[in-house]
Amino acid sequence: MKKLLMGVAVATMALTAQAKVRLSHLVGDGMVLQQQTEARLWGWARPGAQVKVSVSWSDRTVTAKAGKDGAWIVKTPVTPKASYDALTVNFDDGDGVVTIRDVVSGEVWVCAGQSNMEMPVKGFGMCPVDDYNHVVLDAAHSKGVRSVKVPSVMSATPLTDAQCQWRQCSPKTVGDFSATGYFFARLVSRTLDIPVGLIEANKGGSRVESWLTKENLQRYTSDPVDSAAIAKKWPMDYHRSLLWGNGTFNPILNYTVKGILFYQGCSNVGDPGNQYSERLKLLVEQWRSQFGLGDIPFYFVQIAPYHCGDVNGDWSAKLQEQQFRAQQIIPNSSLVCTNDLVYPYETTQIHPAQKQPVGERLAFTALNRDYGMETVWYKSPSFKDMNIKNDTVFIHLQDNYNCDAPFEQMEGFEVAGQDRVFHPAKACHFWRPGGGYWDEAIAITCPEVKQPVAVRYCFRNFKLGNVKNGAGLPLFPFRTDNW
Repeated sequence: MKKLLMGVAVATMALTAQAKVRLSHLVGDGMVLQQQTEARLWGWARPGAQVKVSVSWSDRTVTAKAGKDGAWIVKTPVTPKASYDALTVNFDDGDGVVTIRDVVSGEVWVCAGQSNMEMPVKGFGMCPVDDYNHVVLDAAHSKGVRSVKVPSVMSATPLTDAQCQWRQCSPKTVGDFSATGYFFARLVSRTLDIPVGLIEANKGGSRVESWLTKENLQRYTSDPVDSAAIAKKWPMDYHRSLLWGNGTFNPILNYTVKGILFYQGCSNVGDPGNQYSERLKLLVEQWRSQFGLGDIPFYFVQIAPYHCGDVNGDWSAKLQEQQFRAQQIIPNSSLVCTNDLVYPYETTQIHPAQKQPVGERLAFTALNRDYGMETVWYKSPSFKDMNIKNDTVFIHLQDNYNCDAPFEQMEGFEVAGQDRVFHPAKACHFWRPGGGYWDEAIAITCPEVKQPVAVRYCFRNFKLGNVKNGAGLPLFPFRTDNW
């Protein structure tokens, strides 16, 4: 009997070894499928081969025919509601069967952008992430979180596959997860009690143009699209246009995902006018078109305060302003403010250590907007309007959840007169009986400016404020002038 069983096992192994079907590396053991969708699966086989795909959650088999290049793609029967139940998928091209196991149905989010998204839980050299040991120990409770890291590679032509594999969160693996992505997934997974998968496709130092297609670069920018010309214009490879999108993002575009998390902007500081917000809008339109899943959520992170060579300069603040504009012109998008998530001693630290609140603020956004938890407050306050009376500027904020805090000693404001010279200002809550619109506001004064005309809040490369709303979320940096 043992010999018979061994013979069957050897025959099965031989049959599998002869199978011609090859799967994308993203389609593999441990993957997370987007729940309650016709999830896309793809790979390669003999040109003309019929690839039959059967799944453990349905009796229906789907079939695809490999093209002349051997490529094929199918849509599965609708995936189950999210759960931790292990699923299997079989692929049969007539030459053998390939099976992937330990598949789960859940929510899948892309982690895109540059190094602050790429930054792992274990941090970078000289760039730690807060509470590493506690996060590692706690990871034993995050088995519902899984991720796949797409290698950051450049390519002159769009790639369709990448050397990567899914990994399940544990104390042994969590250190390599994107910190921002992990803290997002941990909160969503535990709150909803479902699996959450992260597809990490990002590159440190990349510009927004790094992810645009050749067609979009040619139509909307002056960036070169020939690889030699790109390398000549951008000696630092991480700044290069087109190539990172081709090599690092294109391989994931067949995957069925819920939405995109994006943290990028540092390498575009100094861009003129509205260039950044318009190109970010273009990128989102491009990605949504390429995924073919409609206007999927796009939630992104405002760059944190950073000296940029001069703490009192405003070029970084202008990029933050462009990010704020981007959320206003990109449908189904939302921006996370991080002005309060930099320590005073991190002036020259491009990778701030406080990544858990960043990921959790992204999670607050998704939980409210996508998962029906309307009682979760996720919006940061922003400037609404201004009224000047004598030497005092009165302002109102929107999205403050009925609270401007702290009540007194608000920090981060500056005012200027006709000379356009800004001075630090005092600010506090103002209230006067009467019930009029301006009888409750934030009052801002400055002894050096008797006739104020403009107010700014944290509108410098590195300036930290303390104003928050009822959710404890920080006020977006702003200016009332256009100087």
